[in-house]
Amino acid sequence: MGVEIERKFLLSGEDWRALGEPVLLRQGYLCSDPVRTVRVRIEGEAGVLTIKSKSTGATRGEWEYPIPLPEAQELLDRLCERPLVEKYRRRIAYAGFTWEVDEFLGENAGLMVAEIELPSEDAQFEKPAWVGQEVTGDKRYYNSSLIRFPFSQWTTP
Repeated sequence: MGVEIERKFLLSGEDWRALGEPVLLRQGYLCSDPVRTVRVRIEGEAGVLTIKSKSTGATRGEWEYPIPLPEAQELLDRLCERPLVEKYRRRIAYAGFTWEVDEFLGENAGLMVAEIELPSEDAQFEKPAWVGQEVTGDKRYYNSSLIRFPFSQWTTP
C-alpha cells in the first residue's frame, strides 16, 4: 500500500513567488467521498489517476497511476465532478525537503497553501519564512472539499 504523510500550511508573505517554476495543474474528482477519493490530474503533459483513503492525522493511503493524456482530458471533460480544481504549483527545495506551493485559480482564486510530504508523522523539518499557520486537519482545505465548497464562498479562511 502507498502511504502519504503530508502537512499543509497557509502562506505568509510573497517571497515564495520568486522560487520554483509554476506549472498548471487541472484536476477533477470521480469520487470525492470523505472516506475515499479518486482523482484525475493533468500536470503539464502528464495524466495521473490517484486514489486516496481517509486521513488519520497527517497520514493516508495513496495509490497513483499514470494514464494517457487524452484519456485524462476526456475524464476531466466528461466524468469529473464540478468545478474542476485548477492551480499553479511550484516545487521548492528547502532544508532537505520539497515544498509544494499551490496558488488556486477559478472559484478557489485567492487560496494559497504550502504542503510538505514527510517520511513519518513525527519527522522534524524547518519551515521557510513564507510558511504560516498550519491547516493540516482542516477539511476545508482538502482539494476534494474545494469542489463542494470553493474558497470564493468562504466567509472566513
